[in-house]
Amino acid sequence: MKITKLILMIFASVLVISRFSSSETFAAIKAPELVVSEWVNGNPGSLKNMRDKVVVIDFFQMWCPGCSSFSIPLMFHLEDKYKERDDIVFLSIHTVFEGHAYQTPDDLKEFVLGKGIKHPVGIDDYQEDNTTPITMRRYQTGGTPCITIIDKSGYLRFKKLGGFDKVVAERLIDQLLIQQ
Repeated sequence: MKITKLILMIFASVLVISRFSSSETFAAIKAPELVVSEWVNGNPGSLKNMRDKVVVIDFFQMWCPGCSSFSIPLMFHLEDKYKERDDIVFLSIHTVFEGHAYQTPDDLKEFVLGKGIKHPVGIDDYQEDNTTPITMRRYQTGGTPCITIIDKSGYLRFKKLGGFDKVVAERLIDQLLIQQ
């Protein structure tokens, strides 16, 4: 009996831990401000100025295979799906945590043009003594690609590293768009 209870407690603990560690939606926290050294395709301003809009952010790198095969096409899909809405903003943050010499702002501008990305793309700023970009650290993305969704009140409502079923993001966006 004691062993059965112990096994059930361990199983329940594993379920709870796995639920919170892999969860795509979570208790909302205030979205940290973006720290960008330069914008490509226009400067959208601060997140504070985007209140009353849902904000979808793709943290990516030019040489990230998952970004090219998943997050960049996902952003195109979402932009197309919500193109009639004026209460949603799409941003990408080029968050280079490796290969700084090979992923320069000039290379990024060519990449953005070549891919046909029309929304604002920010270059995540970093400090000379820490090669992990500031916004990447603030959002704790863990790498690229990472999609985040911020609600109309400025709270981070979704963060997912890697690929996922796009319907999950669409459902959340739909819910957030109806909220005041």
